Amino acid sequence: MDQSIHNEYQIPSSNETPIVSGRDSTIMGKDDFLKILIAQLANQDPLNPMEDREFVTQMAQFSTLEQMMQMTNAIESFARVHESTALVQHSELIGKEIVWARLVEEDGRIVDIEEVTNTVISVKRDLDGSIRLLLDDDRWINSEQLIQVNEKEDSTDAPEEDNDEE
Repeated sequence: MDQSIHNEYQIPSSNETPIVSGRDSTIMGKDDFLKILIAQLANQDPLNPMEDREFVTQMAQFSTLEQMMQMTNAIESFARVHESTALVQHSELIGKEIVWARLVEEDGRIVDIEEVTNTVISVKRDLDGSIRLLLDDDRWINSEQLIQVNEKEDSTDAPEEDNDEE
């Protein structure tokens, strides 16, 4: 039986770069972990085999690693769905009157917070995923600045007062 470790499993020398295709070479996946485990089993000393306890521990680590990877994928998927629906949810603000917080600065310091009322004209998502609102005064604000949302008062829908004198 060959006592050497296969080149695929050895630690690279300082001048070698590990060859990993299609992913970050610093991240070990479940396949890498399983390959190491199989290499350990294949190359163990037959007179001094790996203890059952060690094998069970490594299998538990493998199982934990796989579960963590599945959880990471689920969280990433949830984040993508949330990001894609945020724009649609904020589009419901178009035509609504909002109250938002404007920071008042003096000499680079925030000295006050004003509540300002405007109507939302448009909504967009920036490259970083943040939602921005275009107001009726041509100002873009972050959705985090929202304080209150109101139905826009329309002057044509306002009830007319009865001025008939008898």
